[in-house]
Amino acid sequence: MAKRDYYEVLGVPKGASKEDIKKAYRKLALKYHPDRNPGDKEAEEKFKEASEAYEVLSDDKKREAYDRFGFAGLDGMSAGSSGGFSSGFGGFEDIFGDFGDIFDAFFGGSGRRTSRSSSSVRRGADLRYDLEVDFVDAAFGTKLEVSYTRHAECDTCSGTGSADGRGKVVCSVCGGSGRVRRSSGFFSIATDCPNCHGEGYVIENPCRKCRGTGLAEKKQRIKITIPPGVEDGERLVIPKMGDAGQNGAPAGDLYIVVHIKEHDKFIRHGNDVYCAVSVSITKAILGGEIFVKGLDNSLLKLKLPSGTQHGQLLRIRGAGIPRRSNPSVRGDMYVEIHIVVPERLSSREKELFEQLDKVIGEQKSDLLSRDSIISIKR
Repeated sequence: MAKRDYYEVLGVPKGASKEDIKKAYRKLALKYHPDRNPGDKEAEEKFKEASEAYEVLSDDKKREAYDRFGFAGLDGMSAGSSGGFSSGFGGFEDIFGDFGDIFDAFFGGSGRRTSRSSSSVRRGADLRYDLEVDFVDAAFGTKLEVSYTRHAECDTCSGTGSADGRGKVVCSVCGGSGRVRRSSGFFSIATDCPNCHGEGYVIENPCRKCRGTGLAEKKQRIKITIPPGVEDGERLVIPKMGDAGQNGAPAGDLYIVVHIKEHDKFIRHGNDVYCAVSVSITKAILGGEIFVKGLDNSLLKLKLPSGTQHGQLLRIRGAGIPRRSNPSVRGDMYVEIHIVVPERLSSREKELFEQLDKVIGEQKSDLLSRDSIISIKR
């Protein structure tokens, strides 16, 4: 079978740069590599063809000879011979040294790693706990106890993972490196050791409770501090109270996600709170002082101006939520006034209101006679 032009094989023009040639070969090598196409003879031949083309076109001297004289210019060189790829190719690192993640996905591991024993010590997983907090407790802070399940050191084997106390022994297959090499076509590929799964060690007699992991589920109870002014949805971090790490690695963190319960009288907006109070129609007209119950059940004095209108907002400074960053400073409380109109009147009350209406009516008769309809504020 006649050989195809090397530039045609890689799909690049004759004047292509080394980088373009490298990219073209990388694409073909990933597509036709025997590991991705087991038993596919056609893919294997295309892989060899692309490798041969790259060996020539990536070498300045061979490429110059090929450009001038074609295949005849390569006579006496290593192109096309079964053992000639060592000088021109240089192994995986030449092409795929910076594409370890790709080879992890395709071939089970990167050729650059020689051992996973050092990376097998991994930090424990972070955990999340959703906690409902009372409205007032969130405002002024409190201490609460939470209970959850986490992975902790197995108390049966003391975290060794071994039932007989021997602990871990070096894997006899990979010698503790966590990697084994196997030949695939022209390359030697390093993959995770199938015996120790890349850890570099094995436990010959694993603990029954933790199955050799050294970790077991444990019920955990801890007290946590809810700071004043905490907001709904805020995350509080409890360091090292997540899952324990294997092989002595540090534990993960516990994240407490705060959910504030609604209050039946107060609504929160930032550090301010809003509430409503009812006052009599005479109090609204005459004005005076009223008392409003605060967040901490204390009685707060509020001055009601004469002629207060229904729905009017009055402010009590410093009676809101403590600031998260500075609990000594609090937001404000806004009080919405609701004027209560009596549904039933005694004869005396009716008489007094009639007298009041007569006085007010005389003062406003001219205005009301002109137009009793007013515009609505939007």
